[in-house]
Amino acid sequence: MSRPPAQRCGQQVFVLREDPDERDEFLVPLVDSAHRDGLVLPGGSAEQDELPHLAARRHLETQTGLVIALRTILTIDYVPAAKAPEGVNFVYAGGMITPRQAEAVGRHQPPDGIRTLHWVPRSRLREVMADDHDRRVEDAWDAWEHGAGLPLLVRGVPVPVG
Repeated sequence: MSRPPAQRCGQQVFVLREDPDERDEFLVPLVDSAHRDGLVLPGGSAEQDELPHLAARRHLETQTGLVIALRTILTIDYVPAAKAPEGVNFVYAGGMITPRQAEAVGRHQPPDGIRTLHWVPRSRLREVMADDHDRRVEDAWDAWEHGAGLPLLVRGVPVPVG
């Protein structure tokens, strides 16, 4: 970021797929951004007056080709100002994708700024992710496994499906 904002609100999406090579193993898609070291969840910031969950959906589609309705927040991560602008990151539940959706992701051409997408098992998160992002994904993974999460409301009303 050449001119980062004073405060940032990030929108990221946690999606899983079954590992085609390893029974009972799941993989999470992580993007390799040209703007940071280490892999991160698909996502980015919202534009002015853009609803946060729609920003997350837009970034997910742009970066991976997936279009998924987002209605639940799995985790919220506050990042104090240190090396980057102060920020709050919301991680949305994208759920389990189908093999057909995973194939479409493989054919998707990511935008400039995204080098590539990697499907990573839980056991390798810490070694491949950007600093502290692995903890955010671990927390989201735990919330997903236990059926936890916060419903997304807009002006006090649950976000409709779709």
